[in-house]
Amino acid sequence: MDWVVDVAQFVVNEILSVPAYLVGIITAVGLLALRRSAGQVVGGGLKAALGFLLIGAGATLVSNALEPLGTMIQGTTGAHGVVPTNEAIVGIAQDRFGAQVAWIMILGFALALVLARITPLRYVFLTGHHMLFMATLLTMVLATTDMPTFEVVAVGTVLMGVMLVVMPALAQPWTRRVGGDGKIAVGHFGTLGYIAAGVTGQLVGRRSRSTEEMKIPEGLRFLRDSMVATALSMVLIYVAVALIYLGRAGRDEAFAAFGDRSAGVGDYLMQAVMQGLQFGIAVAVILFGVRTILGELVPAFKGIAERVVPGAVPALDAPIVFPFAQNAVLIGFLSSFVGGLVSLGLLAWVFDPAFGMALILPGLVPHFFTGGTAGVFGNATGGRRGAIAGAFVNGVIITFLPALLLDVLGSFGQANTTFGDADFGWFGIVTGYAVKAGPVGGLLLLVVVVAALLALAIWVQKRVVLAGWDPGARRDAALAAAKEKADTAPDASSKPASREKHTSKD
Repeated sequence: MDWVVDVAQFVVNEILSVPAYLVGIITAVGLLALRRSAGQVVGGGLKAALGFLLIGAGATLVSNALEPLGTMIQGTTGAHGVVPTNEAIVGIAQDRFGAQVAWIMILGFALALVLARITPLRYVFLTGHHMLFMATLLTMVLATTDMPTFEVVAVGTVLMGVMLVVMPALAQPWTRRVGGDGKIAVGHFGTLGYIAAGVTGQLVGRRSRSTEEMKIPEGLRFLRDSMVATALSMVLIYVAVALIYLGRAGRDEAFAAFGDRSAGVGDYLMQAVMQGLQFGIAVAVILFGVRTILGELVPAFKGIAERVVPGAVPALDAPIVFPFAQNAVLIGFLSSFVGGLVSLGLLAWVFDPAFGMALILPGLVPHFFTGGTAGVFGNATGGRRGAIAGAFVNGVIITFLPALLLDVLGSFGQANTTFGDADFGWFGIVTGYAVKAGPVGGLLLLVVVVAALLALAIWVQKRVVLAGWDPGARRDAALAAAKEKADTAPDASSKPASREKHTSKD
C-alpha cells in the first residue's frame, strides 16, 4: 500500500501544488464539461498552463526593471517609491503562492455561481484576469498571518466569491445609466472609483453637455494602446527620477544604480530609457500570459455558468462601457492621471513626512482603464464636468488606497509595485486589518464584513436596481427644462425688425 501513498503525495505535491498544472487541469475539465473535442481539451489545457509560465517569466523581467528605479527613488526622496501595476505584483507573487491563488480563483468562482443562483444578485463575473488578481491579493494578505494553507484557501474562497457578485450589483444603477439597458454589468475591481465618478457627476454636472459633443485630437489616440502607454509612462518616470538622482547623489552613486560607475551621462540616461522600455515589455509578456490563460479558461467558466445560472447578467471587463462615450474615455484618462499627479505631490510633501507613506507614481495603465471608465460614468450623470471631476476623484482614490494597502501586504509591501485599482485597495485594507485581530477575532470580523457586503448589495439590487432608480434623472430633467426654455424664448433677431416695422407704419 506504500505505492498508493507515494502516488497521492506525487499528485498533491508535484501536480496540484503547481499552479500551471492546476489551471491547465481545471481548464481541461471545464472544456470536457462543454463537450469539446479531445484536441480542443488538450490544446486548451496546455495553453492555460503555458500562460501561467509566461506570467512567471514576465515577473522576472518586472523585478529586474523596477530594482534600479526603487534604488533611485529611495536615494532621492528617502521614501519608498511604488508603481501600481496589477500584472507586475501578481507575477511576483506567483512563485510563493501560485497554488493557493489558483485554488481561491477556481473555488471562489464556483461559490459566486452558487450565490448568483440562490440570491437576487444574479451576476456572473467573467473578467478572468481580475479574478486572478483578486485571488492573488487575498492570498497575499491572508498569508501574512499564521493561518494554515487550507484555512487561507477556505477564507479566501468565501471573500472572493462574495466580491464577485457584490461589486457588479453595487455599480449596476450607474452602469445601466451608461448604457446596455441592464443586460450587462461591469465586472472589474475598480468599482469604487466608478461609483465615486458617477456620484461626482451627479453633484457637479447637472446642466453640463455630454463629452460626445466634443472633438478629440487624433494625435492623442495612440495612448489607447496599453503597451505603448505603459512603456511611455515608465520611460518618462525613469528619466525624470534618474536626472533628479544624478543631481542629488552625484555621478558615482547615480551610475552605480545601473551597475556601471564608469558610464557617461548619455549612457546613464539611455540606461534609464532602456529600463522603462524593459518594464513595458515585461508587462506585455505578463498580459500575453494572462490572455493565453483566459482565452481558454473564461469560455469554460462561461459555459458552466450558463448551465448553473440561466438568465444571469454577465459582468464584463471595464472597457465594455467604452463604446458608449469614447471621448469620455480619453478625457477621463487624462483627468485621472492629473488626479494621480496631484495626489503624488500631497504624498511627497505632506503624507510621507508626516506618516511615512510610500510615493505612488501614476502609471498610465491603471489610470487609462479605470480613469477612462470613470470618465464614462461621470459623463453619464454629469456630462463634461462629471467626466473631468469624476475621473479626477478616481485618480485620487487609486493613488491613496495603494499607499495604504502596502501596510497589509507583509514582505510584498517592500516591493516596488502593488495593486492599482480601487477595490483591491479598500478590500485588501479591510481584510488585512481584520485578520490582524487574531485567529478568532479576525475570522469574526471577516464574517461581519461578508454579511454586511451581501446585505448592502441585496438591498441595492431590490430597492434601487429593480426599482428602476436612474442616477441621471435630475440631469435629464434639468437639460430638458433648459432646452424647453431656449425653444420657447422669443427670437431676439425679430425684435429690431418689429420695431422697424412699427416705426415705418407710424
